[in-house]
Amino acid sequence: MKIHEYQAKEIFRNFGIPVPEGRMVRKASEAKKAAEAIGKEVVVKAQILAGGRGGGGGIKRAETPLDAEAVAREILGMTLITHQTGPEGKRVCKVLVEEALEVERELYIGMVIDRERSCIAVIASEEGGMEIEVVAAKSPERIVKECINPRVGLASFQTRKIVRALHFPKRSLRQGISVIQNLYRLLMEKDASLVEINPLVITRDGKLVSADAKISFDDNALYRHPEIAALQDIHEEEPMEAEAFTHRLSYIKLNGNIGCMVNGAGLAMATMDIIHLYGGVPANFLDIGGAASSERVEQAFRILLSDAKVKAVLITIFGGIVRCDRVAIGVVDAVKKLHVSVPVVVRLAGTNCDLAADILNKSGLTFRVANDLADAAEKVVAAVKE
Repeated sequence: MKIHEYQAKEIFRNFGIPVPEGRMVRKASEAKKAAEAIGKEVVVKAQILAGGRGGGGGIKRAETPLDAEAVAREILGMTLITHQTGPEGKRVCKVLVEEALEVERELYIGMVIDRERSCIAVIASEEGGMEIEVVAAKSPERIVKECINPRVGLASFQTRKIVRALHFPKRSLRQGISVIQNLYRLLMEKDASLVEINPLVITRDGKLVSADAKISFDDNALYRHPEIAALQDIHEEEPMEAEAFTHRLSYIKLNGNIGCMVNGAGLAMATMDIIHLYGGVPANFLDIGGAASSERVEQAFRILLSDAKVKAVLITIFGGIVRCDRVAIGVVDAVKKLHVSVPVVVRLAGTNCDLAADILNKSGLTFRVANDLADAAEKVVAAVKE
């Protein structure tokens, strides 16, 4: 789960990470009041869950409160298009008004879960203000990485190595160490999967300030942090993905026309790959998980069919924990209840798969039952072409 910059900065503040004075507002008149309260030149920043806001015109400076009001009026309501939003962009409903900083240097510091190495990866660079992917491509020697053993935690020598690599001035050393340590503490205590400061500004008077803030949280750990779950902005989420989340379904919308309903992330990835192999394009990633009950299958169908691009549905289930006959009953009930009109290809393997095939064949519905994954992909691609 992602949160907005203003929300992330409030969490930073609670963990002792310095941030500029600022206020989130939804009206241009409120932006003027916020600038007056801050009492100095401000920056007005669009609050959307995507990067690249500055390049899209979503971040602008304002010298006076009247300027802040004018800039906020310009940004609020606009459809902001960046390289992360896609061509459709995102509508700006709120902005962050915060004090402008007197910048001497800009640094980058981020921490992310490295699943390949089973550690927390600390990534830092003196090239702050730029996307870390761009720095990695153009100047990889400017990036320092540290792998934190989760059993040991962030060691002092690792913090010192990062501080040396970033060449903090002496007057900023102690604060730099504190920022790194608190950033790691935040990630661990709040079950974050990513924390990032870009840029971490060194001001002209030697202070460190987080000019930007980004945090992503592990969805599977939100039950431990209701205060974090409450920060979710469902208006910023893809509507179908938000709906799936409420039903504990893992759903990601794609650009194809074949709806996929699968149990298990690995099988879902394999299903999408083989659809491509046979010349089709998946409309989504949808993992219904191990508890493939009738209710969950029905909700999955509702979400799949709410995408107008879907011209056929492929259901592929491996019955390990879940029984295939129960899945088949759920599929039959859902298709009847929802009056599904697009072709439905079903491939069930594992526990009670023969009984499941019999249920599908005797349902009175026109399912296309596949023998294996390749057969299923071939049939669903053919169904779309028909």
